[in-house]
Formats: sequence, C-alpha cells, structure tokens
Amino acid sequence: MKMKKKRTIRFKKILAFLGYNLILAVILAPFVLFWGPFQALKTVAVGSVYTSRHPQVVKAFLSQDEINKIMDSNYDKGVLSGQDISRNSVVNDASSGITIEDIKGPSFKGKVMLIKDPKRVKLAVTKEIGTTGERVSDLVQDMGAIAGINAGGFYDPNGKGNGAFPDGLTVQNGKLVHNNVGNQTVNIVGFDDQGKLVIGNMTASQLEEKHIQQAVSFGPNLIVNGQKVISGDGGWGIAPRTGIGQTADGTVIFVVIDGRQPTWSIGATLRDLMNVFSDYHAINAVNLDGGSSSELVYNGKVQNKLWDIFGERYIPTAFVVTP
Repeated sequence: MKMKKKRTIRFKKILAFLGYNLILAVILAPFVLFWGPFQALKTVAVGSVYTSRHPQVVKAFLSQDEINKIMDSNYDKGVLSGQDISRNSVVNDASSGITIEDIKGPSFKGKVMLIKDPKRVKLAVTKEIGTTGERVSDLVQDMGAIAGINAGGFYDPNGKGNGAFPDGLTVQNGKLVHNNVGNQTVNIVGFDDQGKLVIGNMTASQLEEKHIQQAVSFGPNLIVNGQKVISGDGGWGIAPRTGIGQTADGTVIFVVIDGRQPTWSIGATLRDLMNVFSDYHAINAVNLDGGSSSELVYNGKVQNKLWDIFGERYIPTAFVVTP
C-alpha cells in the first residue's frame, strides 16, 4: 500500500515538473524569439507574426523602428530563383474547365486550381457588410458557384474580428460596394470586362475608367507583366498563403498553401508563393489575405487543410468560380 502511495506521489511530482517546464518554455519563447541571438529565427518570427492577426505581440517586444528594420532587411537580397515544386493532378474536369493539383515545395503543401475561362471568376461579398462576414463555403453557395478562395483582407473597427468590413476598395459586378480609403491609392486585385487580371495602384475614381468589374485591395504583387518582383523572401515570414494569378492565354490560377502545421505544412514565404505562380507560367500574380483565412472550396468541400482549429474563418470577400 505504501509502495503504491509512493509511486502515486512520484508520478504527481513528475507531472508537476513537466507542467512547470512547459509553462516556463511558453513564457520564455517570445523572449528567445524577439530578444535572442538567433537573427534568422527572429526575422522569420517577426515577419510571420507581424503580418498575422496579432501584430501587437511583436509590438510588445520590439519598437516600430526595430520592426521596420527587420522587415525591410528582407528586401535587400535581390530577386531569388525558383525552387523544386512537385505537382499531382487530383481533379481534371474538362467539361467544367477546372483542374486542381496538389503541390509540394521544400516546406509546404497546397492546392492549385486552374480556371480556363476568366470571365467565370466573380467576387462574392458578404451580404451583411458592417455586421458580419461569411465563410468561403457560404460565399460560394450564395453566388451559386462551384469553387472559391478567400480574397481581400478586412479591418476591424469594433474589435470583433468577424470579417464585417472589407479593407480598401471593393468592386462587385462593376459597382463600388465598399470604400474605406476615400480617393487614396491602393493596390487593386481585380478583373476588367475582358476577363483580364488587373493589379496595381489605383484610386476609386480610376476603377470605372479601367472598366474594373470585380476587385479587392491587397498585395503585394508577385509577378507583373511576366517579371518576378519579390526581393529576398518578401519580408512577411512563413505562413499559410493565398494568391491569384493569370497566364497569357487567360487561365486564372488560384493558389492556397497550408501552414502552421509542423507535421503537414509549415507554410510559405512570399517568394515561395511567387515561384509557384512562375512554375505555372503566370504573367501576373498577387498575394491575397493569408493566415487562417487561406482556403479553397470546391463542390461544397474545403480542399485544403485549415490551420484554424475553429474551422472556416468569417471573411468579407471571396473570388468564386461560377458554373
């Protein structure tokens, strides 16, 4: 009886010891990341966290000048070359004009969707702008579409984090449906009336002049007129990514890369994302909202592995593929 009691006490002590060390490791981790001597680790951590939903974590440890210096250092390395990316077709439906492929890079896995007819790509916008966003699967269903990816980012004036307010300029079917930047210049990601992907700085008054039919605001641009434009690793760290691009024949490319899942996919840098588009011969490509927003839906099912344990995130906009 005494022996059993001693074993129980010893087991509890071991658990307490392990628990104490785990808590200590969690407390010390950000200090090691942001104040430690490991510059490469710090650069990746700052880029990843500062561009996530919680930039305040970085700001608690580093001044804005220090953050800017680290972020800017990534742009001084020159445009880097491509990488080995393996591809495996999982859907090839000629009748629907859609192909889906699994892709795998050095540190990431993801999905690529190719849409032959660019005029089928539309922008879905939450029905309740200013109140709440919707899941990508809901936005696809609302439009009677068959596929979709998350599109632009959102701002959060009420601190609810529910994707109610699309950030920048939002255009749906040729109509400016939301504008929180006045006539300031922002990077536009959209399609004109010919189905051409248009990216670049624009004001609200220029959208109509250029016949923009569907658009959100986000960035940075990855490939412009056939030229890679990301220097270094892009300065945004490693994370889940979403992007959109187009080839010379008009084919639209959706890319979604999983991340923050060490046993599956760590994530991608902006350079990684750019190189995926280059591998698919995109002449124009741009980064969209990433992190826990990154998602690809096809035929009513989420195709990639979501990072968020709560499932699909509520967001304001999605690029969808109509029948």
